[in-house]
Amino acid sequence: MRCPKCSSTDSSVIDSRGDDDVIRRRRECEKCNFRFTTFERLEFTLPMIVKKDGRREPFDRNKLRSGLVKACEKRPISVEVIDKTVTEIERKIHELYLSEMPSERIGDLLMEALSKIDKIAYVRFASVYREFSDVSQFVDTLKGLLGSDKIKSERKKGLVRLKQAANS
Repeated sequence: MRCPKCSSTDSSVIDSRGDDDVIRRRRECEKCNFRFTTFERLEFTLPMIVKKDGRREPFDRNKLRSGLVKACEKRPISVEVIDKTVTEIERKIHELYLSEMPSERIGDLLMEALSKIDKIAYVRFASVYREFSDVSQFVDTLKGLLGSDKIKSERKKGLVRLKQAANS
């Protein structure tokens, strides 16, 4: 591993931690004693992405992350949540074992994840992704979100009533 400060290739690992997705290594340069962090991640063979105009390009994790960051801008969402979401979507794409995948499917996966993370970020992303041309499309998306929230709320109320009845 090359030191980002002096470019020396002599470094030692001070600390190493990992989970299922990534290994974090804290390193120290032997030459200048600069400490830095590296991340190791298993590299998957991911599909080519078929754009709306028919072009094909390799899957780019950074593009996915960039879109998520833009949607979550000025929202109380941590970098860890964003990175975890990108990793989850990347894993889902890999598990499909496709050689090509339409970009719309990636957008759908991202919208699904955003709907669970933050409703405002979801609407921001949807307005760009679905290319809203008028306010009615925006309102329809909001109604859909409110409808799903009401359904969840009613289910929750029903479960509370069942628990109360069981305890009586």
